[in-house]
Amino acid sequence: MSTNTPLYQQYPLHITNTLTATKQLFTPIKPPFVGLYVCGPTVYSDVHLGNVSTFTKFDFIYRYLVFLGYKVRYVRNITDVGHLVGDIDEGEDKIAKKARLEQLEPMEVVQRYTNGFHNVMKQFNNIEPSIEPTATGHILEQIEWVQKIIDNGFAYEVNGSVYFDVPKYDAAHPYGELSGRKIDELRNATRELDGQSDKRSPLDFAIWKKAEPQHIMRWNSPWGEGFPGWHLECSVMSTKYLGETFDIHGGGMDLKFPHHESEIAQAVACCGSAPVNYWMHTNMLTVNGTKMSKSLNNSFLPHELFAGDHELLEKGYSPMTVRFFFALSHYSSQVDFSNEALQGAEKGYKRLMNAQEALASLSHKQGALNEILEAEIQQHCKDVLSHLSDDFNTPRAIASLFSLCTKINDFKAGNADVGGISNSTFEQLQFTFNGVINDVLGLQSEAQQSNHLDDVMALVIELRKQARADKNWAMSDQIRDQLTAAGIQLKDEKGGLTTYSLD
Repeated sequence: MSTNTPLYQQYPLHITNTLTATKQLFTPIKPPFVGLYVCGPTVYSDVHLGNVSTFTKFDFIYRYLVFLGYKVRYVRNITDVGHLVGDIDEGEDKIAKKARLEQLEPMEVVQRYTNGFHNVMKQFNNIEPSIEPTATGHILEQIEWVQKIIDNGFAYEVNGSVYFDVPKYDAAHPYGELSGRKIDELRNATRELDGQSDKRSPLDFAIWKKAEPQHIMRWNSPWGEGFPGWHLECSVMSTKYLGETFDIHGGGMDLKFPHHESEIAQAVACCGSAPVNYWMHTNMLTVNGTKMSKSLNNSFLPHELFAGDHELLEKGYSPMTVRFFFALSHYSSQVDFSNEALQGAEKGYKRLMNAQEALASLSHKQGALNEILEAEIQQHCKDVLSHLSDDFNTPRAIASLFSLCTKINDFKAGNADVGGISNSTFEQLQFTFNGVINDVLGLQSEAQQSNHLDDVMALVIELRKQARADKNWAMSDQIRDQLTAAGIQLKDEKGGLTTYSLD
């Protein structure tokens, strides 16, 4: 393996582009720099496993881009306003509704569930994005975009709301190119306006909504008090931090239409150019072949999965087991949760960890060269990276890692002589096996995770102990309550000792 040539040149990356429905050679706008934007969560409830699957798969993608040698700016937003119930232009803001039901300020809701989201991402060892902008932090920029779209003739204001004119846009640019939908088909699938709507066409969507008297979240604008439409925030924030045209935009397939379709239209209407070169979409999560849904009682939160605290789970599964489970399917494939699949993932994960431990125990001293063994290991190492460069094909890459596991275990057991391969091939084996497991798949040993948690909890328990000594009962209770919300229970034992357990 050359040390001078970047890996992205040795293993050219191909990506399936949703926009063209073809697998294409990835050519960044300004190599080695890459701009990656992923639609983040709407923070009005606990993050669910469907979200975790999407963000973890884009974590694999981000990690591999970095592993190849690209300089990646990864932007993932937080939606904290404008996402209405039912993903439509009418109804209540999801965050405002939660705030009203729980008698909280909207930003209290945002803070609580943003913290929860970050905690879950850490449990799954997902790397933080380079930038995590919020919709409420970019209201001025969104107002500027609305005005530009109006000035360019693709939006109109009615009674304090501003709507994107889809038929007028489609006359100049194709609307529906990402999802493959035609405007006539969309028009036939919608109901005619009932005369009460401010929209000129049922296809039009709000880019600024008038705030009704009961609406909590509102900002001043040229059109009166209101709030931005849901689709607008991602157009504004992605292009602000990555440029008017950037490399990769990702999200779940449920966002392809209308959210991502509208993003394209807004960017072209405002800036005059398509915003993204490569669109990527992850597939949905099912449970035992059925769509995950609270109404079907087959939806469970991460902490329930870890504890096995759900009637559909035979036992609990560690975050690393679940992370490995996500890697066993291609990002564009449907992921089906079942006890059998999770138990298989648990065995596979432990096999990798055991082989990694065995590899660390090996010392290499050159002996008589076994050319067949040398060629086999070199080929397996190349296959791992070739598969990852073929549209981030993690399942095939893992199959090649398992082939390397067999060789490593043979060395450890004495069934093959590690001295039979050259020093450069042994280093290639270490680089590929350890690098992909830790740096690309983001897997850690469970013992390593436990040790880290013990260290952190020792510090937290000491802080709570000091707060109690200072009779700062509010701080003591806050520490306990926030740990409980994160799935960690404290128990004050006799003699002043405090222990913890995971839900």
